[in-house]
Amino acid sequence: MSPILIHSRSGPDSKLRIEVPVAQPNTEFDVEVVVRPKQPAGDAWPPGYFDLFGSITDETFVRPPQGELPPPADF
Repeated sequence: MSPILIHSRSGPDSKLRIEVPVAQPNTEFDVEVVVRPKQPAGDAWPPGYFDLFGSITDETFVRPPQGELPPPADF
């Protein structure tokens, strides 16, 4: 069976109610539920992602030369 992703909002009682369509009446199912808060639409990076930026403290670590790009092609 394929994973089913359902977007839902909790009620004022802090309870989340979901209904899952399965298309097979009178059948037993094993159900796994993972609940995580939905990320805001503009928040593409996980929390703390940029905390490591510039974290290499080794003085001997250097970026090697990157070379040059070839000239652009004429069309």
